Amino acid sequence: MGLLDLFFVASMPVIKVLLVTAVGSFIALDRFDIFGETVRKHLNTLVFFVLNPALVCINLANTVTFESVVLLWFMPFNILITFVIGSALGWLLVKLTRAPQHLRGLVLGSCAAGNLGNLPLIIVPAVCREKGSPFGAPDVCHTYGMAYASLSMAIGAIYLWSYVYNIVRVSSVGTTEVINIEDDSPAKMREPLLASKDCSISVDYADQLTLPYTQSEENLKVTTSDKVKRFLRMLSSEINLQALLAPSTTGAIIGFIIGMVPQLRKLLIGSTAPLRVLQDSTSMLGDAAIPALTLIMGGNLLKGLKGSGIRASLVIGIIVVRYIFLPLLGIAIVKGAVQLGLVNPDPLYQFVLLLQYALPPAMNIGTITQLFGAGESECSVIMLWTYALASVALTLWSTLFMWLVA
Repeated sequence: MGLLDLFFVASMPVIKVLLVTAVGSFIALDRFDIFGETVRKHLNTLVFFVLNPALVCINLANTVTFESVVLLWFMPFNILITFVIGSALGWLLVKLTRAPQHLRGLVLGSCAAGNLGNLPLIIVPAVCREKGSPFGAPDVCHTYGMAYASLSMAIGAIYLWSYVYNIVRVSSVGTTEVINIEDDSPAKMREPLLASKDCSISVDYADQLTLPYTQSEENLKVTTSDKVKRFLRMLSSEINLQALLAPSTTGAIIGFIIGMVPQLRKLLIGSTAPLRVLQDSTSMLGDAAIPALTLIMGGNLLKGLKGSGIRASLVIGIIVVRYIFLPLLGIAIVKGAVQLGLVNPDPLYQFVLLLQYALPPAMNIGTITQLFGAGESECSVIMLWTYALASVALTLWSTLFMWLVA
């Protein structure tokens, strides 16, 4: 296929996303009062707790098996590389632009986390259905493409909700947490005193023991255990352990278990499964996630049109990181892995790996900022410009990627 044909194939999925986004922006206008901010927040909560977990779970349960996970082991590692490189470049951007404290998590998250779920689930099957696709028969391409995109979405969801969720949370309330820890320190420092009284009682009871030696040994034990307790308390306050099992992460874990355990798979998945009604019901819920998220993104982009206090240098820096540095580094990493024999030779699999480096920021970053009520308007500006440029950048990079693997 020529570059012009590849460009046409790559542009169709992006145009579909832009059209649905435009609908979300249109119905969110004040003159219609259909998709206002309150409605978007309620729908956002529904997506977070119900629709996204259902989508992740059902796609993994349908397409992932133990054999496929072993075969596609490089994808989780590849996504981890995108997060590590994106975080490093984002950290440099924060230092160079001197970003405010409450926006540092947003900047790091926007540079690190791409839209690894929704866009691949839209783009890859759409590319397979296009005439002249370089990936072979449409049906075979669609089956394997959904498996690759589902695994990408699941791994991306785990990284997103365990990493980006927490850095946005910490950056938005970091000052408050430091103050609380300092205020609680006197109370914590009194704990060894109470414990030492108990130790003195036990020493009085044991007459045979040498008093000075026993007291020093017990005080040392109490002091060490108290330090460990204080460290664990501080660690739990800095990292929200419950967020590591966010609904989408939980859905991914359940989907992996169902897909890789043959007994559960036969019970729940397939047209002859006894409990296939659960599969159909979960699939119905999951099908609503992508349209809902895209509409929410379109409505939130209106905030970006109104502007905010975010500096242009931050937005430009995020665009350069996501659409220039990451794709170029991704080509070198994936092609190097192919040369070393670490990657499945399937061209469609290699295309998905390359695509993971050229995606705009994850739409769920907007969900996270809305959950914390911090950086919402700034996030809207970032999403506005990154997704507006995605129509050009993603199409060009997809064209190049298809040419490289085909």
